[in-house]
Amino acid sequence: MLSDGHNSLAQRLMGIDEIECVTPDLNGVPRGKVMTAEGFLEGRRLQLARGVLLQCIMGGYPAAKFYGSDDGDLALIADAQQIHRLPWSEEPRALAICDADELDGEPSSLSTRGQLKAVIARYARHGWSPVVATELEFFVFAHNSDPAQPFQPPVGLDGRREDGQSAFCVSSSNGLRPFFGEVYKCMAALGLPRDTFMHEMGVSQFEINLLHGDPLLLADQTFLFKHMLKEVALKHGLSVVCMAKPLAHTPGSSMHIHQSVVDSVSGQNIFSDADGSATAAFAHFIGGQQAAMADFTALFAPNVNSYHRLCHPFASPNNACWSHDNRAAGLRIPASAPVARRVENRLPGADANPYLAIAASLAAGLYGIEHRLQPSEPIQGEFAVPDNLSLPCTLHAALERLKRSLLAKELFGAEFIEGYIASKTLELTSFFNEITPWERRILASQA
Repeated sequence: MLSDGHNSLAQRLMGIDEIECVTPDLNGVPRGKVMTAEGFLEGRRLQLARGVLLQCIMGGYPAAKFYGSDDGDLALIADAQQIHRLPWSEEPRALAICDADELDGEPSSLSTRGQLKAVIARYARHGWSPVVATELEFFVFAHNSDPAQPFQPPVGLDGRREDGQSAFCVSSSNGLRPFFGEVYKCMAALGLPRDTFMHEMGVSQFEINLLHGDPLLLADQTFLFKHMLKEVALKHGLSVVCMAKPLAHTPGSSMHIHQSVVDSVSGQNIFSDADGSATAAFAHFIGGQQAAMADFTALFAPNVNSYHRLCHPFASPNNACWSHDNRAAGLRIPASAPVARRVENRLPGADANPYLAIAASLAAGLYGIEHRLQPSEPIQGEFAVPDNLSLPCTLHAALERLKRSLLAKELFGAEFIEGYIASKTLELTSFFNEITPWERRILASQA
């Protein structure tokens, strides 16, 4: 059950009766089982059907052939570094983030956490360690019990709902200080260090920047943070939404990924030479990102709603251009000292699975370094996106591109990519089985 020793673990779990043993599914949703603390500490093996990792966002599953016709079990192996008492739970309770391994001990190709670990291992074979940071945007809304009605911001201390004038404001007039106060306390209890926090451009939209570090740790932290946000919001009668575009005429929510690579021994950033200039590895990393971005769009923008964000390109660029400090480019090089030279991937939305998005972005960069791919010329100012650097603009187009991608199957395996496409195709079909209010409002009156 545990992937490491559990010295002092019994003390940490003292008073805990149950442990939520979870692993991220295809969409980054925590899936798993609740186990007694007694059984957990005894190391009883916990098993989960393989198909659960391909569960659709609606709850259904693709055909069994995509996860093994017998739908056999996987073993959930808890990461000893990711076992936490849940500070928001009224009853003493804990959560363990788990790997999903085959019963023979091999990592399952269907596990997005396992896919990220495999990408990190590929860097390690070169003597390198990737470093990432995530910026997660999200909306805080009033309780919404009717999905047919639009989301609304909470009523503030002044008796009004926010109307969009609070971007980058530090005022407490929105009445959310008690909610965020508990969020900060929970982050401290879970060991989630935060860098900066701010009100973003959208109505009741916020952003948290997590400190840079090991990619697996950052994916775990982002996964845990999103889970915590929703749980704490429920206690405060609020709804936290990590959709890419929950409101019309309002900026969407992203999950930008900052990436650099350091030498595992010296800790030196391989993107910068001793004189501070950019290295060939830096250019090749960008070249790999550009080469893979169109193929991987469905991994970064996994839902129908994701493309509502991307079709309004301000600060949500749907392109594979790169630039020095231009937010209209899909790949931005932030202004920084040479030691912090990095590539920011601005394509992923807040709805992306952090394990998969980080794995795909890092895998693309490493592919570029290994194959010495050259990037395009950088763009600056206002620009037109060249056809070869444009990206799919619907989920259907993105899935078709992913389906044809030999690179995706090379880097992530055919079983994972085919299972991903099968699950996402079910979601897309479910969407097309419904008629939207726009269609009834606009098209019903046509002759």
